[in-house]
Amino acid sequence: MGTTSQASLSAGAILKKNGRYLFCYWMRGRRILTVKGGVETSMNAHNGSIAAAAAEATPSSSYKIFHRVVDWITNDRVQLINVTDRINDIVRKSGVCDGIVHLQSLHTTTAVFLNEWQDALLADVRTVLEDLVRRDGDWRHNDPRYSDCDRRNADSHLRGMLMGQALSLQVRNSAVLLGTWQSIILAEFDGPRSRTMSVQVSGI
Repeated sequence: MGTTSQASLSAGAILKKNGRYLFCYWMRGRRILTVKGGVETSMNAHNGSIAAAAAEATPSSSYKIFHRVVDWITNDRVQLINVTDRINDIVRKSGVCDGIVHLQSLHTTTAVFLNEWQDALLADVRTVLEDLVRRDGDWRHNDPRYSDCDRRNADSHLRGMLMGQALSLQVRNSAVLLGTWQSIILAEFDGPRSRTMSVQVSGI
């Protein structure tokens, strides 16, 4: 980063202008020099107010956004599926080396989360979810006096709500950054059904 005079960095952002991305920095003081590699720019501040300067950065074409929608057919009412390899394959095909991969299940009776892929632990996960949200609970969603849903799947919705239906993970060197024992797991809570996940990879 370039030097500053009578100023210290207080905030920063990336903005898009005329089809190109600009690095923008807000500093207090009378003079600002922009980031290394950009066009050196300076602005005078008035009465110590926040000034802004922008350095023209890499063209927007170097920033990629890649989409895929992927499907699974589940076999059981409650099922856990290791989707790590499939997501990593999408990341490799995206051409993104460093960035973010965002996973979003398109169903309220599913979940996506990280954990170790080990049979004993997976059985424990199922037990915990069954204990937390009983299928035979007195749920209004299952009661025709309150609900028009005939699937009697309130427990599926509530388990999906607890576990969450989206993940954002770092991409490093064209692969999802995961710990040694971490796997990406898709959880089915109301199968058997066809399930869909939207995958978006963005970065450089």
